Formats: sequence, C-alpha cells, structure tokens
Amino acid sequence: MGKLKVLPANIANMIAAGEVVQRPASVIKELMENAVDAGATQVDVVVKDAGRTLMQVIDNGSGMSPADAVLCFERHATSKIAEAEDLQHIHSYGFRGEALASIAAVAEVTLKTRRPDDDTATQVSISGPGAVKTSSIAAPSGSNFLIRNLFYNTPARRKFLKSDNVELRHIVEEFTRVALTCPDTGFSLNSNGRDIFRLRPVKSLKFRVLDLMGSGVASDLVDITAETSIVRVSGFLAKPDAARKTIGNQFFFINGRYFRSPYLHKAVMKAYEEYLPEGYTPSYFIWLETPPESVDVNIHPTKAEVKFEEEVVIFQTIYACVRETLGKNAFGDGLDFETENRIEIPQMNRSFEEYRGSSPVAPGPVLDPGYNPFDTPSNAGDDGGNWQGDNAGGHSGQTGFDRPSSAWEQNPNYGALFEENQAANSKALIVGGRIIIAPSASGVLMVHIRRAWERILYEKTLRALSQNVPVTQTALFPVQVQIGTVPRLLFDEHAAMLASAGFDIIPFGNDTVVVNGVPEGYSCEAGKVQQMVQDLILILSDETSGVPEIVRSKLASKLATLGSLNVEAPKNAQQAQELIDKLFSCDNSELTSSGKKITALLSAEELEKRFQ
Repeated sequence: MGKLKVLPANIANMIAAGEVVQRPASVIKELMENAVDAGATQVDVVVKDAGRTLMQVIDNGSGMSPADAVLCFERHATSKIAEAEDLQHIHSYGFRGEALASIAAVAEVTLKTRRPDDDTATQVSISGPGAVKTSSIAAPSGSNFLIRNLFYNTPARRKFLKSDNVELRHIVEEFTRVALTCPDTGFSLNSNGRDIFRLRPVKSLKFRVLDLMGSGVASDLVDITAETSIVRVSGFLAKPDAARKTIGNQFFFINGRYFRSPYLHKAVMKAYEEYLPEGYTPSYFIWLETPPESVDVNIHPTKAEVKFEEEVVIFQTIYACVRETLGKNAFGDGLDFETENRIEIPQMNRSFEEYRGSSPVAPGPVLDPGYNPFDTPSNAGDDGGNWQGDNAGGHSGQTGFDRPSSAWEQNPNYGALFEENQAANSKALIVGGRIIIAPSASGVLMVHIRRAWERILYEKTLRALSQNVPVTQTALFPVQVQIGTVPRLLFDEHAAMLASAGFDIIPFGNDTVVVNGVPEGYSCEAGKVQQMVQDLILILSDETSGVPEIVRSKLASKLATLGSLNVEAPKNAQQAQELIDKLFSCDNSELTSSGKKITALLSAEELEKRFQ
C-alpha cells in the first residue's frame, strides 16, 4: 500500500485558509470586497476586540438565493469564472471562490441574505465541518456576515495574533484600501461601540481621500494625470514639503484594485529625488487603468501583488508623469525670466555717488560737547524743585537735583551679576553649533554636541522606562497634530510606554493627538513638536518583542536619537560647560548607545605637531 493519501476536505480547507486568512483584517478585506462586487451602495463593518471575538460586515447589495447562500461556502464556488478565457477579463475583486470557504474553516460563521425580490431571507450557520444549519428568517435585502471566534479550532494561530491595537490597525488599513477604490459607496467602521469611520458617498476621489486621511493630507495634494496606449494614470501627489520620514499614505490601484509594488514605488521616488531630503517619503494615491488581459492579478494568495505585461513601460510612464507634475506645479527652484516690466534697482557700490543726484544735504544734529546731565548743580542750597536750574531752556548741563550714587560706584563688581556668561571660569568654545572645545589638563577636549545629548537622554530615558519615574516639562501651549487614523492607533497602543518616557500625549478625535508635555530637555516649540510626533510614529511603527530589558534599551536608544535632534544646542560657554558636566556624570561618556564616539582628546604633543 502506498504512502500517499488525499486529505479530508476539512483539513484541506484549514490549510488553504492559512494563505487567505492570516489575521482578522484578512476577513474584513474579503467580505468588504464581496460586498462591493455585489453592487452595495452601503457597507458597514463592526468589530469587537479587534476581530478576535466578533466581525460583522453588512451590505445592501444584491443578496443571494437560498441555494447560493449554502453553496458559497464551498471551495471554488464562484459566479465570475466559467471558462479559462474568463481569467483574462477579470473586473471584479473576488473570482476564485476561496474566501468564504477559508473563513468558514477557521471561524464560526452566520450569514443572513435576501434578494430584493424575495419574501424571506435565508440564514446559514456554520460552526464546524459538516455543521451547517439553514432557516428562513426576516431580514433586509443584501447580506449580513457574522464571524465569531476566529481561529477557535487552530489555537496556535490564534496565539500568534498581535495585540488588539495592532490588529485594529491592520483592519483600518484594509478598510481604507477598499474605501479608496469606491468613492460612490458609503462605508462605516465601528470598533467596540466607537465609530472610527463613517463615510458618505462622494462624487470624487479627492473627497474620499479627505474623509479618510483628513485635511492635513488632502490639502497638500496636487492632481496627476497621463494617458498612453498602454496605461492611464490618475490620482494625487503630495507636495515635497509635506513628505515625512514615516512610510504611510502610499497607494497604488490597478483597475480599482489595491496592490503593492516596490518596483513602481521606485519610479515615484526617483521622480522626487531632487525635491526631498534623504530618508523622506511623499504621500501619493495613484490609480492605473489597463486592459484586464495585460495584467495578472492572480499571482498572490491575497491578490496583494500583480504582474504587468509592460512593466518597464508603466515604470517610465509613472516616472515621467510624476516628474512633469512636480515641475508644472513649480515645486523646484526655478528662474523667472520675466524682467521686462520690472524696476531696475541699481547696485550700490563705490560709484554710489552718481546715483545720489543733487538734492540738498540734510541738516545734521547740533552737539554740545560740554553737556553732562549728571553734573551736580552749583547752587547746593536749591531745594530740588527748580530742576531746570538757572539755565532752563538753555542746555548748560545744570539739572538742579542731586543724583544718587550709582550702584556701579557702590560696588565695582555689580555688573558681573548681569553678565550673560556667569561661569567666568568656563573657557569652553562652541564651533559651528556642533562641537564644543574646552581645555583640559593634557590638551584640548572636543565634544560632539548632538551625540552628547544622545548619551544623556539615553540614560535618562532608560532610567525612566525601567523605574517608571518620568520627568515631563509641560508645554505653555498644547500642540495639536493631525496624524491620521492608523498612526493615532499607534499612540493608543503605546500610551503607557510614552507616559513612562515623559511624553504627555492624549488622543483627540480619530486622527489627531494633543501634546501637552515632552520629556525634560526636549523643545516645546510647536514646529519641533510636530516633527517630533512624526518621528515618534516612525519609532512606534517598528514592532519590537523579546526580553523586556533589551526592548527597553532599544526603545530608549531610538527615543534618545530623536531627542538629540530636538534639543537646543548650547548658546554660550556656560551652557556648553553644563552639557559637559552632564555628559561626564553618565555611566558611559565616551560612546553613544549605538557605539559612536562622543569625545576626542587632542594632546599637547599633537597640537605642537600642527606647527611643524
């Protein structure tokens, strides 16, 4: 007897489900796409505990007949493909018939569906292999999918789900991708009784971007459009000055379907390369339209990637289109050659006298070199009332009142109290705002200012995270920063950690945070706080796990690097000396947490060699 055998259907479905249903967000994506394919004009999504406990997708689409309501949970049951040639003309989201079968294999599913012309609806309940129940009920037209206890029969996969905040972020991302493709459809997303999105049908994609991303993103967008015999390009690009260090709000769509493409992303970045600092990424929303037969949407289990027949041509088209749009909107440095009607302003140099003309010389001030307002009056018996003295009206220098002795006369060192540099013994020098140079017993000490702050803030942040003793400086005026829905969820997820590090950041609405305070040493200036929030998003986006001590150390290192870019450089010798003192009070004053040198010592012998 051979060793090979055919797996039972229920085991095969559970294995196949691993490709389609990776997490709760995968279920939401598949059900929303099915709702759009059914012609729905309103799609409502409800989740509890980030989809672990419950997911519900309700639509007002065409609904299904009683027979189709049962058959739709069978593998490869589809109404979109009848023969092989149909694969070359796919316009819908779903077509393989794997989604519902995969979901039913790893969760408890209840479907209520009714066609507009039917008198009653059909309810189908599936709670395991072969456990299928059907009944007739009353329900509105459309479909209502209720998914409970995802991965209840595969506990290993359920155990490896991330925290609720992480899973909810993935749900919001999938919701956003589908909602962006259908501006004429209304969508809503509710999590644990709280509305995250409630989107009305709109007439253009620009309004849908506004509803999803907020005015902070939509106001920085410009239109992009191009059409060739191979591809039609449309959508929006962000202005270069709105680019961020964080990766987000980069979307490609092909024939209404979202897809990822690192290759085409390079085309956009190449077009932006002269406009952006290194490490910054612009937002873009680019829709591509090609004949269905020239693109393969079936190369990825979740259809997140596609393959183009003319990929190089599309790359060049996107690059040229983005480049043209940036140039047309004058985002780069340009030259204005329109000087015909401008006033000629002469350059004032040694020949300035020839431009002065013959205008009369303005009268100068009349000076009395003998006038001194502090001279003691000659008539000492004056009672001080005649303050103008005997020469009122003439400026003889007699004021008529006794001047009290000056504080400078009483104490010659009085002025030292008001010197900007009170550290008279400090001989530290600041070079270019980046390096501190100070004499030492054996030569000259050089300190890298930013790296010194990085070391100081690293040890302070690590101590705060380990001992939960944050030191926060409250901003005089709270700073409100609009960051988008997905990044806002990042701050919810890491709220306790941020508070331990000294950040006082509270949520405001679904896409905004308010910064009330920052760790000691950070700048409270509004512009720097806004940049700090964007950098925090980048830090929080890196999912870290492992030994708590290592996680805290990595996090403290990232926050210290952020803080070193945010603090003010010393302005005088006193502040420079204070920075040196703080540095040498650290456990390690020579290296940053990433191993870079902070200080360098130039000995007297090395200095002397410079003169040879």
